Amino acid sequence: MTELLAGTASVDITPNLGCHMCGYFTDRVASNIHDPLLVRAIVLRAGDTTLGFVVCDVIDVPVEVVAAAKARIQQLTGVPPQNVLISATHTHTGPSIVGALGTPKEEKYGQDTAPRIADAFAMALQRLQPAQVAMAAGDCTGEVHNRRWHMKDGSVRMNPGYENPDKVRPAGPTDPQLGLMIVRTPQRQPIAVFANLALHYVGVGGSKEHSWISADYFAEFGKALQRCAGAEFTTILANGCQGNINNCDFTKPGRSSPHPYAQIERVANVVAAEAWKVWNTLREEDFRSDVTLDARLATVRFKARTATSEELAKAREQLAGEAKPADMEWAYARELVLLSELPAEWDVPVHALRVGDLGIVGLHGEVFCEIGLDVKARSPFRQTMVVGLANGSAGYIATDKAMDEGSYETRLCRHVRAPKGTGQLWADTAVKLLGEMK
Repeated sequence: MTELLAGTASVDITPNLGCHMCGYFTDRVASNIHDPLLVRAIVLRAGDTTLGFVVCDVIDVPVEVVAAAKARIQQLTGVPPQNVLISATHTHTGPSIVGALGTPKEEKYGQDTAPRIADAFAMALQRLQPAQVAMAAGDCTGEVHNRRWHMKDGSVRMNPGYENPDKVRPAGPTDPQLGLMIVRTPQRQPIAVFANLALHYVGVGGSKEHSWISADYFAEFGKALQRCAGAEFTTILANGCQGNINNCDFTKPGRSSPHPYAQIERVANVVAAEAWKVWNTLREEDFRSDVTLDARLATVRFKARTATSEELAKAREQLAGEAKPADMEWAYARELVLLSELPAEWDVPVHALRVGDLGIVGLHGEVFCEIGLDVKARSPFRQTMVVGLANGSAGYIATDKAMDEGSYETRLCRHVRAPKGTGQLWADTAVKLLGEMK
């Protein structure tokens, strides 16, 4: 029987103050650091196969950073790119490793981050020890809400506001499943938890702290779960198909917060408590050391939507006047001009990995939850996690229905370019890869 080995490592990627921060409509500059940003890595080995799961506390890991990190990982360790899944938590209080809307890109930050990702993987590989693994699934229904709503006027609006009398019903479902992969020693000491939940992020709102560097509730989840377990171990909360999901329950009044990070801590505590609960429902025989590891990586063609010549001419005319970065229409006009200078067609990865009876899919963007639910429903594995913002991002990947409905996630700009059919193609490809491994 092949023995399972596991190792973990974390590396600090906190930027300097003064960096641009991505995640809001307009630019922000980091003025303080609330908590550090990390790269967290879990490495598993069984026989000749080594898999790596690496998650970074940034809004996205651009494809060039992923490529550089994976190339260095292969150089240092011999592990091929298809065996390493790299994703982002999607914190909105981190540096602009990518540029979007009114925020410029911090070029050097991405260049500096790539070798740190490789370092985390290499260190985790050096720390391999005998391990057992089990899977579990919890339910976080009360903390995930579809942020797109049908309105009385027939439109669909993102974030319509708390108790808005003009809203009718959510325009889509949620995926409340909290997926867990728990890794421990044969002596029952926790090594790592890899968790997966489709929840965009939990922010600090319009307070001054919105310009403070923070890993958001993703890091708080780890702290809370370690408190529950009474032990130190690596905790990763990988984001899921969250493109239309947030933490705002618009059927109720907005929550009052005693301090800016209260909601972040509250949600992290709820998710960690659910993780701890289902962890403790596992039986001893659920933890296995005789597991099959496998990975598949396919590429599919991405044919981006582009502005028409008329739309582009109108945008250029609007930009010829006074610059108005805070004006939404001016900002979108700028987006059309900028994306006209970018490639309109390229290949994107669809990733699938196997850890025993657990299938893990990596999709390359802010994917709508319906697409992740479809993958899970058709997966041949007993449990499946779908990780978003995996190996980079092509931006929002909406359903065809949502494309017809409109709103923010479908309006053409640099991070909204997917045509109809994209989600279906990615889901079909992922299910095919899962089937090949099963």
